Amino acid sequence: MKSLMFAVMAVVGLSTAGVAQANEELAKKSGCLSCHAVDTKKMGPSFKDVAKKYKGNAAAEADLVGKLTTAKGHPKVKSSEDDNKALVKWVLAM
Repeated sequence: MKSLMFAVMAVVGLSTAGVAQANEELAKKSGCLSCHAVDTKKMGPSFKDVAKKYKGNAAAEADLVGKLTTAKGHPKVKSSEDDNKALVKWVLAM
């Protein structure tokens, strides 16, 4: 039984790591990492600081996607709205 639990936890951990890496690649491809980093301030705030700022805010995802998509409150981005949604979910999960 312990072996089964360990195997399940390992699979979940690896799939989570793969999703995080894919989202970081998407952030790089979209140009986000030019101004932001995961855990340190660059030109813009770190993704972890953004997640902390919006923690507990039910409207955070919609607000941030709106800022990225409309270029109001954030410089124009070259990623699609679907990519913006995926990136915002990734950042807010930090």
